[in-house]
Amino acid sequence: MDNIESKLKIIPLGGLEKIGMNITVFEYEDSIIVVDCGLSFPSDDMLGIDLVIPDVSYLKENIDKVKGFVITHGHEDHIGALPYVLKDVNVPVYGTKLTLGIIENKLEEHKLTGKVKLKVVKHGQTINLGAFRIEFIRTNHSIVDSAALAIFSPVGTIIHTGDFKVDYTPVFGDAINLQRFAELGKKGVLALMSDSTNAIRGGFTMSERTVGRTFDNIFAENTDRRIIVATFASNVDRVQQIVNSAYKYGRKVVVEGRSMVNIIGTANALGYINIPEGTLIDIEQLKNYPDERTVIITTGSQGESMAALSRMASNLHRKVSIDQNDTVIFSSTPIPGNEKAVSRVINELSVKGANVIFQDTHVSGHACKEELKLIYSLVKPKYAIPVHGEYRHLKANADIAKELGIDKDNIFILSSGDVMELSEDSACVTDHIHVDSILVDGLGVGDVGNIVLRDRQSLSQNGVIIVVLTIDRLNCELLAGPDLVSRGFVYVRESEDLMEEARSMVYEEVMICLNNNISDWTKLKSVIKDCLSEYIWKRMKRSPMILPIIMEV
Repeated sequence: MDNIESKLKIIPLGGLEKIGMNITVFEYEDSIIVVDCGLSFPSDDMLGIDLVIPDVSYLKENIDKVKGFVITHGHEDHIGALPYVLKDVNVPVYGTKLTLGIIENKLEEHKLTGKVKLKVVKHGQTINLGAFRIEFIRTNHSIVDSAALAIFSPVGTIIHTGDFKVDYTPVFGDAINLQRFAELGKKGVLALMSDSTNAIRGGFTMSERTVGRTFDNIFAENTDRRIIVATFASNVDRVQQIVNSAYKYGRKVVVEGRSMVNIIGTANALGYINIPEGTLIDIEQLKNYPDERTVIITTGSQGESMAALSRMASNLHRKVSIDQNDTVIFSSTPIPGNEKAVSRVINELSVKGANVIFQDTHVSGHACKEELKLIYSLVKPKYAIPVHGEYRHLKANADIAKELGIDKDNIFILSSGDVMELSEDSACVTDHIHVDSILVDGLGVGDVGNIVLRDRQSLSQNGVIIVVLTIDRLNCELLAGPDLVSRGFVYVRESEDLMEEARSMVYEEVMICLNNNISDWTKLKSVIKDCLSEYIWKRMKRSPMILPIIMEV
């Protein structure tokens, strides 16, 4: 096949129009590489759902083309779906050292250790996968070891920034490699796919170090109180700065919360965090030290009900209870949608008398407008494809590209499932593949769909009435029942008259059917459903789920 005719396809399978679940396919002839493989957390209407993962049917159908997953950094919205997806699409995973360390932990939990090839790539290093050559470029983000990717394809170079910010004074490691972005820009970049999460915010994102100074001040002002800091488990640099302040003020540190313990353990083992000897203590040892000599670093900064901080706030934590001698620091901003949960926890803490601090104790890990302008100016791409974010974020990023002279016809806001085809001198969306979200509930993956969710919604809003009856089919006789059992509909003891009336009405309808020799289950069930729902709607203006159960003798 002549190369001139072949085009590069870019297919986002998730991650657009919402925050989370980032996964993008790059396909050229018989080579596919996948950048990131994240999950997203369920929205309020997904009752009982734990996680949402992308639909990778496209990868399964083209499994012989898939060369590997290339991962930009170790956040859940970029790696969280890997253990689920690798069971069906088992190809090598490439990433930096800490990213793969975190992925390895996940695979261990899912009993996949040793079944998947993990290959560590250093910043500046290049790997060859089929028709693609991929270079990892150092960037800064709220997790160490993040990378942007330069994807060299036969039609041109694509730069995918991953999640990034420009931090000239990072806590660990070096600043973002702007020089490499500029060199690539000079050689010519076909398309830039850049992080849009903070594109609506003007100015620059502050350096992570500014938070360290704030912590120092808080520690200096609270020498006679215990300090509890809630932050994202993955923000190793933030934990490092809390440890630095604790050490400086002679405090012992406890790390609490499963994900926090896992990630800090991995970071410590790989040398990404430096904890002075004797500073870290086990939660069991807390009681051996006076409150004012301890710091607890915990998960739960988003108000998650099962996280350590929420359990402390609602007296459910076995080892830590909050009192007025505590200063609690929220070192994060609420992710859109979590504001209510966060304010609930802050209120619970305040009721217990704790001093709660949530100003100036967090900086974002994402580039604001000026940093995005810098990257566009250095890279000078022909095409701009904003990624990572809700539509308003993507739109703001597109506006920045326009402002910097990129022709509006060369800017593409894609939807998940769009198939974009690029050649050296053309780009357009040519097709759309069906992409779904797959819901994970406990150990079940994809066994809860829209119908089950609709039932859960109905049950949660209206309750259920079960009608039980026993029939002798041969003689068309009612042997027992109908008995009505209800859950979540009305409190039966106080509504005996209502239930008795409903029962006698169902009895009459069933007898009419049996007297006419109708003993067909389906017919009986629909008669019961219809008459009962009509009666309850007239009486109560409610429509519970009605489940007739017929037993035959």
